[in-house]
Amino acid sequence: MTAQEEPSSLAGQVLVATPLTGQFFERSVVLVLHHDDNGATGVTLNKPMEAPVRAVLPDWQPHVTPPGVLFQGGPVQTDSAMGLVSVPGGVAAHTEALGISMLFGGLALVDLDAPPPVVVPEIAGLRIFVGYAGWSEGQLEEELIDGAWYVVEREPRDPFHESADLWRDVLVRQRNSLSLLANYTQHPEHN
Repeated sequence: MTAQEEPSSLAGQVLVATPLTGQFFERSVVLVLHHDDNGATGVTLNKPMEAPVRAVLPDWQPHVTPPGVLFQGGPVQTDSAMGLVSVPGGVAAHTEALGISMLFGGLALVDLDAPPPVVVPEIAGLRIFVGYAGWSEGQLEEELIDGAWYVVEREPRDPFHESADLWRDVLVRQRNSLSLLANYTQHPEHN
């Protein structure tokens, strides 16, 4: 995607890491939650941690989408957690009162201080992320120009994907030359 083709906001899109993103984001898939002239935020969708959700939010453990662990959302504010949920049917008039803040395309953030029994009947999927990915003004745009990320359309289940290799799966489904990169190996010496 060239700078001229970039939409004004990438919110709702998925960033697929190239080898230029650096070690933290190696083979990452990041859902952009917010993007404007002041910067961008997102969560890394494919970095499960070993810690079960019950280690920090025991009341939410029975309601999270498998595998039931926390996910490393990014390197920013790793002492905080956010819940990303799917809301069937999209925007419901009463979701704000339930602690659900709609984002886009049936996805929302959930207030993890809300009682799960009140929220759970309104949601279909739930992942809890520790920290988030953040870019200052113009930083993401520079990384895109440098070739650090591929921007692709999000599919509804991407945030709750259960495959061991979401990075590869997202690339494989592309209907262009990006699909060829799915077989890129981290260890070319093994070819």
